[in-house]
Amino acid sequence: MRLYSLSVLYKGDPKVHLLKAAYDFSTFNFFQRSSVQEFMTFTSQLIVERSALGSRASVKEQEYLCHVYVRNDGLAGVVVADTEYPQRVCFTLLDKVLDEFSRQVSKIDWPSGSPATISYAALDGYLSKYQ
Repeated sequence: MRLYSLSVLYKGDPKVHLLKAAYDFSTFNFFQRSSVQEFMTFTSQLIVERSALGSRASVKEQEYLCHVYVRNDGLAGVVVADTEYPQRVCFTLLDKVLDEFSRQVSKIDWPSGSPATISYAALDGYLSKYQ
């Protein structure tokens, strides 16, 4: 059972963009890590783009299971895990992360935010805690 990625995104009107993300690539070869990160970021954005507001879903992509939760306010979270990781735990984690993120980061910053401009440090902690 393994978590690879935990992302917070914003589903804006023109397109979806990444606000903050944490990754655990310790099981991957050093030379694979950047392409795996690119794949997970792209897949997360694509899944959020295709999901309706207020929805939850689990999508199988290659050997990974992507759990997505898009809130009605446009804030979205994606967990990329292996197929053995319990779905219920992933959605509990997404609920907790999105609630905390929305309390700590102003809603005004969501449409224009990026990983460099948003200050929210708890994702790495959650990723290792739920590992």
